[in-house]
Amino acid sequence: MTELVLREDRDGWTLLTLNRPDKLNALTVAMFRELRDHVADLRKDDSIGCVVLRGAGKCFSAGHDLGDIAEGEAVPSRGWHSETLRMLEKLPKPVIAAVHGHCYTGALEVALAADFIVAADSARFGDTHAKWALTPVWGISQRLPRRVGIATAKRLMFTADMIDADEAVRIGLAEYAVPLERFDAEIEALANKIVANSGFSHAANKRLLEATDGGPLDAGLQWEVTESEGHGPDMQERIAAFMGKGK
Repeated sequence: MTELVLREDRDGWTLLTLNRPDKLNALTVAMFRELRDHVADLRKDDSIGCVVLRGAGKCFSAGHDLGDIAEGEAVPSRGWHSETLRMLEKLPKPVIAAVHGHCYTGALEVALAADFIVAADSARFGDTHAKWALTPVWGISQRLPRRVGIATAKRLMFTADMIDADEAVRIGLAEYAVPLERFDAEIEALANKIVANSGFSHAANKRLLEATDGGPLDAGLQWEVTESEGHGPDMQERIAAFMGKGK
């Protein structure tokens, strides 16, 4: 049986690939179940310092499988999809959504659960819930306005417009865009750059940002002073290695 989410471990980082290319990686319960299992495993795997999520074939994902919706998909529990994406979001290591081609609606909800999105110049983004008389239950109503602002989120949700990679960067949905022919190399270089830094710092910084995002400045500053771990077990080794380079 074909795996719906592939895991490939590289030099200290993991590539997770949505793997229904014949269906444009349309999202099903079975695919989410495999994604959830991989995320649970990665949470316990200290050898992995970064996770990249992308799609096989022509695109990241065309979104939630409309056939599954029409047939009344068997979801394990209410809020299960949202819970799965929250598990991805709370991984104690950086998560990058590497988006090429389609990234619509449910797929955009998945991408938004990553720490940030890097887009190929072929990427197209959109939220089409309103086109199908649906409302979101996977988190886009919370994550999209946090990423792009409430007015822009409303515009995208109300119009169901598709936007290209340049527009996604302009509004802050994607961090930057890369020509498709250089996309694989860029993602690999980015992941390698991240894992070269301290996994301790990555996990601690994610917790710090999560705990203080959107709160008052003074409360955030106080949290940083009282709750931040300050330095990790690899600090001395890293400083010594840096100082040794100059000798």
